[in-house]
Amino acid sequence: METNNVKRRALGRGLEELFNNEPLDYNKIEEKIITETPKEQIVNVPISELRSNPYQPRKVFDQKALEELATSIKEHGVFQPIIIKKSIKGYEIIAGERRVKASTLAGLKEIPAIIRNFTDNEMMEIALLENLQRENLSAIEEANAYKNLLNSLNLTQEQLSERIGKSRSHITNMIGLLSLPKTTQNLINQKEISMGHARVLSKLKDENQINELTDKIMQEGISVRELEELTSSNSYERKNKITRLPKTQEQGQYHYLEEKLCEKLGTKVKIKSNKMEIKFTNANDLNRLLEIMNLDK
Repeated sequence: METNNVKRRALGRGLEELFNNEPLDYNKIEEKIITETPKEQIVNVPISELRSNPYQPRKVFDQKALEELATSIKEHGVFQPIIIKKSIKGYEIIAGERRVKASTLAGLKEIPAIIRNFTDNEMMEIALLENLQRENLSAIEEANAYKNLLNSLNLTQEQLSERIGKSRSHITNMIGLLSLPKTTQNLINQKEISMGHARVLSKLKDENQINELTDKIMQEGISVRELEELTSSNSYERKNKITRLPKTQEQGQYHYLEEKLCEKLGTKVKIKSNKMEIKFTNANDLNRLLEIMNLDK
């Protein structure tokens, strides 16, 4: 009895208490919840009573991937319980929406679940982590997710970067995409315009110039370097640059290079004592970094 009480108290702790100041890893959160939940508390819930997490940043799910998961579920069942929260009517899905959709395709009426009493802020955070660390969001979905987290949790970009293990410059660059015209945003989502092009465009102030350059990218196929050179002239008005603090002795001689690599890789980079440390949160994040560096696993 005492053991179960301890487990219940542990499960009631917030995300910050569970992981202190470490970057939150979705896989660890889900693993912790599952391993600390007694088997008798895993219940079968009617799929008809489940509702999507209102903070789910992913709006479009890959149909082919869902069908493949549905085939696996038909053969082996649902390998891992979903995590849900009791709502006024039925339940809201905290984590595992893909499993729910795939189970529906597989013809299941019920799905194993763990019921947790997360706050709305924690639900938002977990939904973002699941998509960032398990399935890549589109650039605009990711940017909107960061913006919503910053506003809802009242965090600074630096605090959010510590929380999710991304560099501050990556978060700044992603949120900057939301200031672009909708036409340009759609082309970014469709991968017609690269993230390199998008970052350059997002630093410009004049919407008409951005539209003209978007057309130029599409019609002439100019490179990111050519776009940078083109927009470096005084005829292109840029947004206010972030004021950088003067370099201190503690920051070291490689501080500027660290910042450039952080911006390029979207994660924290440290260079010290002739060593370079590149942080990643899990295997998916490592694969993302390898792709950026054009390396195979």
